[in-house]
Amino acid sequence: MRALKIAATGMSAQQMRVETISNNLANMSTTGYNARRAEFADLHYQQLSRAGTVSAADGTVLPTGVQLGLGVRPAAVSLHLQQGSLSATQGDLDVAIDGLGYLEVTLPSGQTAYTRDGGLKRTGEGLIVTSDGFAVAPEITIPSDARSISINPDGEVFAYFEDAAGGQLLGQFTLTGFTNSKGLEAIGSNLFVETEASGPAQVSSPGLDGLGTLRQGYLEDSSVDAVREITELIEAQRGYEMNAKVISAVDQMMGATTQVR
Repeated sequence: MRALKIAATGMSAQQMRVETISNNLANMSTTGYNARRAEFADLHYQQLSRAGTVSAADGTVLPTGVQLGLGVRPAAVSLHLQQGSLSATQGDLDVAIDGLGYLEVTLPSGQTAYTRDGGLKRTGEGLIVTSDGFAVAPEITIPSDARSISINPDGEVFAYFEDAAGGQLLGQFTLTGFTNSKGLEAIGSNLFVETEASGPAQVSSPGLDGLGTLRQGYLEDSSVDAVREITELIEAQRGYEMNAKVISAVDQMMGATTQVR
């Protein structure tokens, strides 16, 4: 009976939806995290009688036909691009992106990655890096005798010293945009890498070419809406239970069929 396989695809789909929701809830406190949404599509249909075919010698045409669905399949787990709220931290190397764009990061392998996590740190040599120690591009090094650091909305980094009235420009952060940011591939640690679906990276200064600006002393919160996630979790649970009941009902029907004498 087709219903067994159809219900099984429904249970698998709802399980995948629950896994996506659980990952969102687990990352509700992750800096710069964007919620994911599981998307599904119906499978192929078995055409028992095609619509529009001639059904009689007088040329009568079937208006609808008979199409039996074969279940559901995962279509995508898409990134819900929504900026989280900005929380004040007062950290001199905490920067939030107010608007579109990603910070560029250089991985130890030399590969380029991108992130919206602006919780930056500095190494013993003064190099500005991410929390995992990956250098932010372009590389900026803070002198050891710098009294304080200032980062303006345009991404310019200034260092202030005891014996100088004005600040010294150390460099400028850039932001990177993509034609289709949902096409980026997540690799963990709040990092993404470019794919053919995302399009090539478009590097520019903050505030230009539609990119956002930087806000020093702030971090971007996760965009996960806990109430919405719990609501969808309940819906997924009910969907899983209903598909399980279909399997139970079909099993009883098959049992009744085998008992016919």
